[in-house]
Order: sequence, then C-alpha cells, then structure tokens
Amino acid sequence: MPKEKIKNEEFKLNGDEVLAKIKELIKAGNIRRIILKNEKDEVLMEIPLTFALVGAVLAPILAAVGAMTALLSKCTIIVERKEK
Repeated sequence: MPKEKIKNEEFKLNGDEVLAKIKELIKAGNIRRIILKNEKDEVLMEIPLTFALVGAVLAPILAAVGAMTALLSKCTIIVERKEK
C-alpha cells in the first residue's frame, strides 16, 4: 500500500480575505488540515479536516475564524494537502 504524501501550501493574506480563502480551500477538497498563524508566526488555530466533516459541523469553526481574522491585519494560512 503506497504511503500518502503530504504537500504544504502557504498563503499570506489580509484579515478580511482569510475566511473567503478558507471556504474556497474546503470546497476544493483533499485537504487534511488548515493552520492559521498571525504576523508573529504564532499558531492561532488548527482546523483538522476529514471527509466526515460536514457543513453543520464546519459552520461554528468558520464563524470563529471570521471573528478572529477580523481583528488581524495580516495572517498566514498553511494548508496540508494529500497527494496521490
């Protein structure tokens, strides 16, 4: 059985762009985890994503991300994707 490879992508965004980008990434699929960091490179939130995660469970997480990023001027999103 082949091992699953993980690829990291990094996006530097303004606070008001973060929520839209996270929603876009979730819709794209094949994401294992999203890490949100502030300007000082401190982890603010880690969001593990699995195929079982559905909209009803995701809604409160997105609300928390939206509230948090409204207070930030710049932040970084690190996305862990599964590669085949």
